[in-house]
Amino acid sequence: MRIILIILTACTLLNSCKAGMDYVRPEMSIPADYKEANIWKAAHPMDNVTKEAWWEAYNDSLLNELVREVSISNQSLAVKEAQFRQARALVDSSAAQLYPVVTLGATVNRNRGSGNSSGGGSSSASSSQSTLTNYSVPAALSWELDLWGKVRRTIEANQAGAEASFAELEALRLSTQAQLAEDYFQLRSLDTQRQILEETISGYEKTLQIIKNRYESGTVGRADVLNAETQLKTTAAQSIDLGVARATLEHAIAVLIGKPAPSFTIPFMPLSFGTPDIPYSVPSELLERRADIAAAQRRVAAANAQIGVAVAAYYPSVTLSPSSGFQSGVISKLFSWPSLVWSLGASLTQTIFDGGYKLAVTEQARANYDAAVATYRQTVLTAFAEVEDALSTHKILMTELRVQDEAVKSAEAAAAVAMNQYKAGIIGALDLIVVQNIALNNKKTAAVIKGRIMSNSVMLIKALGGQWSGLGNIGLETQYR
Repeated sequence: MRIILIILTACTLLNSCKAGMDYVRPEMSIPADYKEANIWKAAHPMDNVTKEAWWEAYNDSLLNELVREVSISNQSLAVKEAQFRQARALVDSSAAQLYPVVTLGATVNRNRGSGNSSGGGSSSASSSQSTLTNYSVPAALSWELDLWGKVRRTIEANQAGAEASFAELEALRLSTQAQLAEDYFQLRSLDTQRQILEETISGYEKTLQIIKNRYESGTVGRADVLNAETQLKTTAAQSIDLGVARATLEHAIAVLIGKPAPSFTIPFMPLSFGTPDIPYSVPSELLERRADIAAAQRRVAAANAQIGVAVAAYYPSVTLSPSSGFQSGVISKLFSWPSLVWSLGASLTQTIFDGGYKLAVTEQARANYDAAVATYRQTVLTAFAEVEDALSTHKILMTELRVQDEAVKSAEAAAAVAMNQYKAGIIGALDLIVVQNIALNNKKTAAVIKGRIMSNSVMLIKALGGQWSGLGNIGLETQYR
C-alpha cells in the first residue's frame, strides 16, 4: 500500500501526467507583404512622440486629453476590466484545487441517557441517567490527487482564458480610442465645412449688396435680387444644418469618455489637416501586434486545454482523507497524548457507466476547439483585409484630394471671372450664382475628403494594432500638406 501511494504521489508531481495534447498555435498562411504597401516610405524620426500613445502623433492637445479620458472613464472598458479580474480570480480558484483541503473544528457534546433504557430498579435508573460531556478538536484533510492532469489542464484553460480576456480588454480599449479619434476628426471636418460656409455667406452678402445696388440703379431686374437672396439663405440653412451632425458626434464623444452629454462641449475648431507617419508592419508582425488576434489565439489554447479536462474524466480519481484530533470527556485533559485520535483513509472511484456522458462532453470540447481555430483564422483574415482596406482607401483618397484641390482652384478662378463679367454686364445674376455654387460645392467636397483621410489614418493605426513599440519608423506619404 505504501509503495502504491508513493507511486501515485510521484505521478501527481510530474507535469507529463496530463491528459490531452499540449497547445500548438494553429497554422495560418501569411502573405509576405501587403498589396498596397507601395505607398509607404521611410519617415522622419519622431523621437518626441510616445509611440504607445499613437494619438499624440496628430499634435492635437484636445484630442490627447479626450483619448486619455477613455481609459479612465469609459464604462464599456470598466465592464471589460471587471471581467478580466473575474477571469484572473478564476485562475486562482482552479489552482487552489491542486492543494489539499484542511479543516479544523471544535465541538462539545453533552448527553443524558434514558433511565429506562436497561430496565431494573432505581439504582440502575440512577446510573443510566448520568450526564456525560465530551470535548473534541477534530482536524481533517481531503486531497484528490491530480493523477491525470485534470486540474492542471483546468488551470491551463483558465489561464489562457484570462489572457484572452486581457487581450479583449486591450482590443476594446484601442477600438474605443480609435472610435473617439474618428468621431473627433469628423467633427472637425464639419467645423471646416461650417467655416467655408460662413466665409461663403460673407461673400454672398457682398454679392447681394452689389446686385441690390445695380437693381436700384435700374441695371438689373428684381429677379436678380431674389435669386441672390435665395442663394444666401440656402447657404445659411446649410450652415445651420451642420449643427445636427456635429451635435450627434459631440454626444457620441461624451459617451465614449464617460461624461453626460448635456454637460460636455467641444469648442469650434476647423480641421488641421495632415496625416501622421505611421510605423510599417509586415503581415507576420500583425499577428503579434493586434490584441484581437491574441485574444482569438488564447481562446484556442483554452479550448485545447478543455479537451484534456474532458479526457482526464475517463480515468479513476484517487482521494486521500486522513483525519486526526483530540477527544476527551474532561476539558483539562483534552490536549494530552491519551486523548489523541486519528484515522487514515483513501478512496479510488471509477465510473463504469454514464450513458455516454463523458464521450459527449469530449466531443463537445473538440468541436469547441475546432470553432476556436476557425475563429482565430477568420480574425487573422479580417485583420489583413482591414489593413489592405485602409491602405487602398488612403491611396485613392489622396489621389482624389489632389484632383479635388485642382477643381477648387479652377472653381475659385471661375467665380472671380464670373463676378467681373457680371459687373461688366456680360452675364446675368443666375449665371453668376451657378458658378459660385460650383465653387462652394468643390470647397465642401475637399473638406469632406480631408476629414475622410484623417479618419482613415486612424483606422489604419487601429488595423495595425495601435502599439508602435519595437518597430522601424516607417510612414504613409501623404503628398499633401
